[in-house]
This record gives sequence, C-alpha cells and structure tokens, in this order.
Amino acid sequence: MNQKIKIDPYGFREYDARWLYEKDINQEGIENLGKGLGTQVKNRTKKNNPRIIVGHDYRSYSEEIKTALKKGLISTGCNIEDIGLSLSPTVYFAQFKLDADAVAMVTASHNENGWTGVKMGIKKGLTHASEEMTELKDITLNQKFTEGKGTETQIENFQKIYKEDLIEKNKIKKKIRAVVACGNGTAGAFAPDILRGIGCDVIELDCNLDWSFPKYNPNPEDMQMLHAIAKTVKENNADVGFGFDGDGDRVGVIDDNGNEIFSDKIGLLIARDLSTKHKNSKFVVDVKSTGLFSKDKVLLENNCETIYWKTGHSHIKRKVNTEKALAGFEKSGHFFFNQPLGFGYDDGINSAIHICHLLDNSNKKMSKIVGEIPVTYQSPTMAPYCKDEEKYEVVEQMVKQIQDIKNNKTKIDEQEIDDILTVNGVRFSFEDGSWGLIRASSNKPSLVIVIESPTSDERKKKIFDFIDNLLQKTGKIGEYDQKI
Repeated sequence: MNQKIKIDPYGFREYDARWLYEKDINQEGIENLGKGLGTQVKNRTKKNNPRIIVGHDYRSYSEEIKTALKKGLISTGCNIEDIGLSLSPTVYFAQFKLDADAVAMVTASHNENGWTGVKMGIKKGLTHASEEMTELKDITLNQKFTEGKGTETQIENFQKIYKEDLIEKNKIKKKIRAVVACGNGTAGAFAPDILRGIGCDVIELDCNLDWSFPKYNPNPEDMQMLHAIAKTVKENNADVGFGFDGDGDRVGVIDDNGNEIFSDKIGLLIARDLSTKHKNSKFVVDVKSTGLFSKDKVLLENNCETIYWKTGHSHIKRKVNTEKALAGFEKSGHFFFNQPLGFGYDDGINSAIHICHLLDNSNKKMSKIVGEIPVTYQSPTMAPYCKDEEKYEVVEQMVKQIQDIKNNKTKIDEQEIDDILTVNGVRFSFEDGSWGLIRASSNKPSLVIVIESPTSDERKKKIFDFIDNLLQKTGKIGEYDQKI
C-alpha cells in the first residue's frame, strides 16, 4: 500500500464518521481511522488487548473498507470479533451478548451510494458523542497511534442469534399483515424473517439486497420510499407498513389506509401506550419532533415528563441514559428503549415490533389509533445544501436573526414568536403552537428544516416561506432534497 493517505477532516461528524469513498477517503485513510479508534479504545478502557465487535452493511465496498479498518485496529493491539453482514443494532446487541469492550460498524446508513462511514462506541448501548469524535479526529489526523499485536476472530451465525433474541421475546397473538420495505438495503436480510417469526403475515417490498439501490435510498424519511409502501399497503389490504433504513436502526410507518405517519407521532403513540404501565416516566424527544408531546393529555394524566433534546441518535441515546428515561424518540425514526424494555440503543426492527404490540393489544386499526391524537400539519424533514465549512455559521446567523425578530415583536403571518429553543440550532414557536426548526445536519453538507402547525397546512407553508426567505438571503444555500 504505497498510496498517499487520504482522509478529509470534515468526515469526522458530530457522532459518527462519513465520507464519499474514494473521493474523500481511501483505504489507507480507513486504516488510519482504525489505528485512531484502536488507540482511543485502549486509552479509555485501559486494556492492552480490548475486544471490539466489527460488522458491515451491504454496499459493494463495505467489506474492503472493513478489512482496512480491522487492519488498523489490530495494529494497535485490539482483538477483533467480526460478526459479518450486520445491521447497526446487531453490532450493538453483540457488545452486550458477547460482553465486548467496543463496537465499530461500517455503514453509511441512509446516505446515497458512494458514501461510507463508521458508527462506533465504547460504553455499552452508547455511540460516540461530540467529545469522543473530537478526540478520535485528533488522534487520527495527528497519527498519535499506539502499537500492539491484536487478533481476529470470525463469529459465525451471529445474525441467527440476533434474530432469535427478538423473536423469542415478542410473539404476538393477532395475525398482523405487514408490508416490510427495505429499499434493497441490509435490513432486507433481517426484518422480514424477524417480523414473520413473531407472527406477522409479511409482504416483502424491495427486500432483496442490491447495493445499487435501484429504486430509492433506504431512508424512511424519503417520501418516494413512503409512497411506495403506502401503495403496497393499499393493494394488499395490509394492517401496517414498515420502512427500514440502510443499517436497520430506523423505521418509518404507514397506516392501513396508506397514510404516512411521521415517526415522531408514532413515538407519541408508543409513549402513550407505555405510560399506562410505567407511570411517572421520562421520555426524551429530539427538537425535530412534534410539539404534541409536551401537551399530550395521556402523558400528563400518567405524570410523565418529556424532554426536548439535540437531534442525533448518539445525543438522544445519551440523554435517555443520563436521565434514566424509559424511552427516547427521534422524528427520523430512531427509537430508544431503556430498561426494562431494552438496552437503550436504537433498533428499527424492535421499534416495528413495539408497533405490532400496539396493534396486538388493541381491537383498533392503525388509522384509528393514530386518529386519537390531535391533527397537526407537518413538513417532511427538508435538507437544503450548505457547505460543511459554512453550515454552522449560517445556523448561528439564523439564531441571531430569529432572536431579534422575537425581541422586536415582529409578526410572522400575523403572529409573534412566543418561544425559542436553541439546544440544537433554533426551534421557534408561535402562540398557536406552530413552530419551525433550522439546524445543521450532523452527517451531510446541508441544513435541516422542519415545520409543524396545529392550525392549517397553509400556515405551515407560510412558516416555510419565512425560513426559506431568511436562508436565501445568506447566499450560502443550494438545492433542497425535497420541499413542501
């Protein structure tokens, strides 16, 4: 390997690492990442030969990337236990099951083909946060590596162990007909088997593995994927539709009428159900999530508290852990179930199972259950392009401008801004309960825009026009991935 090491510093994101392969990183760069991670794990565990679980998703280049990563890890003295083709939650589960010291999952999740990355963690059930990523970046780019002699072990049939664990604990009585869509991503090798195993009548949609993603990216926030699921639900008279992302840690849901239900509202339904059995519980939701959590009558009756926190699976996982919350929910479809319901990490298939239990315990259809919560008009998650080196500066500018608008009592569509939350970008709310969010994406060169109004679809669109107008004036915004 004589090539020059290539590793773009911007690939070290808030809580994982992602690059365009081979434009932003090459195999030598991946090997150095492995050396950096191995050094970090040794430093933090104080062990000469820590055990690290490694897995990979189904992309054409993921195995060669995993090989380079392992080479770097082994050179620092880490002992690798490779579980093969995996979902991210399979790797997290393996750390508990095999009592390992750390995990490293080669995946770019829902990102388009060409992207690669690594999700990693040391403490069981948690993945790297900003502090760990900053440290890893420093070790890797400055080559502060330790040396050692590690080993590699192949763990056979671990996929079966993971599947059986979820199946055995979650049998349902009702024959739920479920469309299971995987966007030709890795979840196709897991989700249909597990949901069939618990007792569902499964209709597969794009579950054959194909790393070219011929129809759409495996992303349950992608409207194209959701529309395909909705069509299949209606054609097959299904009870529910599930869409999984590329590494299986997220789920999107379609009801029996073919209506797309944003994942934050699914989270609210699950929280309601859990609150009746677990009164006085805490729930954590991200700043992209519906405002209904804070005012929900069922949660309030059961004396439950909702905390709004930073978007990102790593941030929510940690907040669930530190607050000893019962569960956490992200609008993107990451759900986190803490003890006694789970180990705190996000697993899209386990989340789908919770929805199956919701249906199993009720005589109502999914559409009827959803209809019991107030109607709000929500936008999809929209991502206008913004350079990595400019996106945080643009968000800071937005925070200042929106604070000025509030202080000056300037009206937007005839209403003043009532409240501002700046824990992650800026979420601004109005008197009628409408709100908008502007934040920087944690894993791509883009911003993230979300809007919700309990009043009307027109009101939602006017808030979007207000946000878009502010952003366009910066001159630093490119095309949106989708718009309302």
